[in-house]
Amino acid sequence: MKTLAKWSVDDYHRMIEAGILRDRRVELLAGEIVEMTPETPIHYSTAKRGVKYLEQLLIGKADVRFNGPVTLLNSEPEPDIAIVRLPESNYNNRHPAPEDIFWILEVAKTSLKKDLDIKAAIYATAEISEYWVLNLAAKHVIVFQSPHNGQYTTHKIIQKGMITPLAFPEIQVSIERLLS
Repeated sequence: MKTLAKWSVDDYHRMIEAGILRDRRVELLAGEIVEMTPETPIHYSTAKRGVKYLEQLLIGKADVRFNGPVTLLNSEPEPDIAIVRLPESNYNNRHPAPEDIFWILEVAKTSLKKDLDIKAAIYATAEISEYWVLNLAAKHVIVFQSPHNGQYTTHKIIQKGMITPLAFPEIQVSIERLLS
């Protein structure tokens, strides 16, 4: 049985700085450097429209990041959308850490299994209180909440209507707008 070498976030950053990972679309997931799934046009468009919509809803409340890394204990995933604390200048010299993150959204079509299994476990382990997966094939949003011992204890599938994020109870997010 082979044992794979696990990489730390610091190792990963040193590889990036040295140019070893140049021209490679990778992310660090649970200590492993993983090739990112190529984005389909609908994946990219949905994520970009979602960012614009959420920026309107959260103006002055949070920074809405698009395809940017977040630094966790042994991972540095690049979620499609991350809602993080202001001010944006906090991230001039570092990526958002768990204490900066309100919630994360992933857009899934070809990446659904990775988003539901690997990324959900990584985000739950990091105690990210809320994680949404926009399932493009099924046209619904899976909302994960209440992380405990590396897994989310609640999840619900929502096909239409509004979602109220835990961090912003005064905000209503339209499922139809996210999936359009």
